[in-house]
Amino acid sequence: MQSCGRWWGRLAARGAPHLWAPPAAGQRRWGGGEAARCIEQLLPRHDDFSRRHIGPREQEKREMLRTVGVQSVEELMDKTIPASIRLRRPLRMDDHVCENEILETLYNIAKKNKIWRSYIGMGYYNCSVPQPIARNLLENAGWVTQYTPYQPEVSQGRLESLLNYQTMVCDITGMDVANASLLDEGTAAAEAMQLCHRHNKRRKFYVDARCHPQTIAVVQTRANYTGVITELKLPHEMDFSGKDISGVLFQYPDTEGKIEDFSELVERAHQNGTLACCATDLLFGVDVVLGNSQRFGVPLCYGGPHAAFFAVKENLVRMMPGRMVGVTRDASGKEVYRLALQTREQHIRRDKATSNICTAQALLANMSAMFGIYHGSDGLRHIARRVHNAALILAEGLRRAGHKLHHDLFFDTLTITCGCSVKEVLDRAALRKINFRIYSDGRLGVSLDETVNEKDLDDILWIFGCESSSELIAEGMGEETKGILSTPFKRTSKFLTHQVFNSYHSETNIVRYMKRLENKDISLVHSMIPLGSCTMKLNSSAELTPITWREFANIHPFVPLDQAQGYQQLFKDLEKDLCEITGYDKISFQPNSGAQGEYAGLAAIKAYLNAKGERHRTVCLIPKSAHGTNPASAQMAGMKIQPIEVDKNGSIDISHLKAMVDKHKENLAAIMITYPSTNGVFEEEIGDVCDLIHKHGGQVYLDGANMNAQVGLCRPGDYGSDVSHLNLHKTFCIPHGGGGPGMGPIGVKKHLAPYLPTHPVIKIQTDKDACPLGTVSAAPWGSSAILPISWVYIKTMGAKGLKHASEIAILNANYMAKRLEKHYKVLFRGAKGYVAHEFILDTRPFKKTANIEAVDLAKRLQDYGKSNVYSLKYTEPTLPLNSISIGFCRERTEFVNLLIANACIISYPVISD
Repeated sequence: MQSCGRWWGRLAARGAPHLWAPPAAGQRRWGGGEAARCIEQLLPRHDDFSRRHIGPREQEKREMLRTVGVQSVEELMDKTIPASIRLRRPLRMDDHVCENEILETLYNIAKKNKIWRSYIGMGYYNCSVPQPIARNLLENAGWVTQYTPYQPEVSQGRLESLLNYQTMVCDITGMDVANASLLDEGTAAAEAMQLCHRHNKRRKFYVDARCHPQTIAVVQTRANYTGVITELKLPHEMDFSGKDISGVLFQYPDTEGKIEDFSELVERAHQNGTLACCATDLLFGVDVVLGNSQRFGVPLCYGGPHAAFFAVKENLVRMMPGRMVGVTRDASGKEVYRLALQTREQHIRRDKATSNICTAQALLANMSAMFGIYHGSDGLRHIARRVHNAALILAEGLRRAGHKLHHDLFFDTLTITCGCSVKEVLDRAALRKINFRIYSDGRLGVSLDETVNEKDLDDILWIFGCESSSELIAEGMGEETKGILSTPFKRTSKFLTHQVFNSYHSETNIVRYMKRLENKDISLVHSMIPLGSCTMKLNSSAELTPITWREFANIHPFVPLDQAQGYQQLFKDLEKDLCEITGYDKISFQPNSGAQGEYAGLAAIKAYLNAKGERHRTVCLIPKSAHGTNPASAQMAGMKIQPIEVDKNGSIDISHLKAMVDKHKENLAAIMITYPSTNGVFEEEIGDVCDLIHKHGGQVYLDGANMNAQVGLCRPGDYGSDVSHLNLHKTFCIPHGGGGPGMGPIGVKKHLAPYLPTHPVIKIQTDKDACPLGTVSAAPWGSSAILPISWVYIKTMGAKGLKHASEIAILNANYMAKRLEKHYKVLFRGAKGYVAHEFILDTRPFKKTANIEAVDLAKRLQDYGKSNVYSLKYTEPTLPLNSISIGFCRERTEFVNLLIANACIISYPVISD
């Protein structure tokens, strides 16, 4: 470029025409016109990613439009979506960028994150991720694109892996039964509190003040909305004699790293009918109830996603939240796996469910299970001893340097009062790019992990002014410095004795085992999965690539914000785009699932109403067609649920809604609606419904599960909604992972923005007038590390591509409905006879004529390698279908033809002998 500049300069000096002057910054070199058109023809923009994401080609679209009976996609949108809510302008977003360019841009953003060595602890620790697991599970589409295993016949692989996870948790903790993961340690602790309340109906709950601060905050927030009274106390201050305490939660080891005997506390609690809940660390290996399995092979990820574990004694199993995998036998007597005790869950029991949990952290639980299988009991014991020995060496060095350790017995965490200036220590730490935990009273915390080596210890010792090296300290340590191994806390019982944990310790064997499990399941690498509501769309390689970058994966969630500027820029960019897509004014990324988003959004409404002096408003109206999480979340937010009838067309019964609004107008808090509805209809009266609720002092919560039918076509914030959650693992391409991770950020209108979630460790609310609802997840920004997936999807699709994806989803659904209507009754349609992005087939006539039910049809689809899992998630005799925007026309046609063929077989007259 410099030589070109000199060449232009020489031309100008010789009196060359002005045309040859170097272009000014921001100007086209040739000044536009014909020359510009020529260069654009010769050097066109790189391929449009939306062409790869959206399945049908132009000829296929024309054929589908003819079948549907419309001339254009625009005509179909006009006939499907109410004119009163249509967005008549393009989304104000950047044009699409090709995959390579956007990954380069994102990597430049990621590099703004500073990867320091973080010894902050507080439930998050660096770990060594086994590369065979990272390569063959985390980066494998066969594992990450699976759906929740509601259909056991095509889910045996991931069900076996999740059962391994449950077995591992039970073995290490000594408990009877474990679930298949929860969202994080904080929400697991809140679920434990609610389990205690369900068990004995008592309203008070003790929390040990030495639990992690984020855990305390999540528990207190949940208690605030469910009517439970929490009290922060130290164990010796806890009085159970009043027999009004439902449970007690303590951390072991506690947040300062201290190990102590809690047996006396547990005994006192049990004597008075109180349940004891313990939050712990799997790597420590004691008798526990809940915690985070992150350090079992899952990176820090700036707070998530990580799988929380939850285990109980057998008598509490029916009160336990979350999914469980059980063992049963099939029709031939073969031992198989399936989801067990589903009658506890929200999709069946709705507001009576043990929890609103739907998406959990299955993919991360599978990673942790494989970590346990790969290492076995000996390997885990080796890691734990190594971590503990590193802590012992550091403790000895700190004592020699004149610093005070607050606890004599510890596992991996030290709490220190410095014998010198704290500022001097922190300045030296900054020189080595090391983070410690800083307590408000000036003490420092250091938590070690399996990645710590001799050099790391030497650096920490230098920071604290110790003149000895770790090698010299280790050489001088005697028998008295054996730590836990010389105390009654040493574990002597065996664990992980099952064959699966003792068979796959070589890379060859573990890779073959993972592949064997993967091949038992259906995922998006095998076929389309046309679920109703749970949109299963392409999870592209370009979108998934950034989650493995160390710049995103190796950041502790509690580092100073100046070390996470890349993440902060990502959050701001994504918030701006999501606000434009939805019409909302502010986004919170803290909820780490759709169900958590529902709870957070309703809690924001409650906080807003309470601030207005309208605490009495507690009634939430919910249509009977709503997702099961809706009533479960409303109950969790402390609301009283009133069901609304649905008319014969699948829409909200307006007359019944008006009657219920009038009946509860003094106490009306909110309505929860799904749009388009779970019946596959864009309801014409949606604007009137919102106006009616607002007129009577309520707020509108719109379930964002079906946002895939709205992007670029209509915006919830424009037609009256006050708050929504967005399932980024549906509309915005985060993979389902066999049941998680998910991400459920909430968007709100301006008046609700001050009430969005906050965090006790990292300040995330900048508004001086903020009155936050509390904390809903352990990490400040939820499962931060999977947000780059949605960011890349939005940037590569651009405004036109995003809109077109929604248009094609609706076109696909209408094409399938039209093809099937002669053989099945399509239960619900919109006012002009069209469906949204999903529809429901009525299979009840088959029951009468041939004793065939929806579940039989779903299983028949399996015989042909197809999946329709959603029908098995509910008890209704119908078959919901969601065609989404991907999948080749041939595959969609095969699926339709298969359904038609089965309908013909069922209807064919039986000829008797």
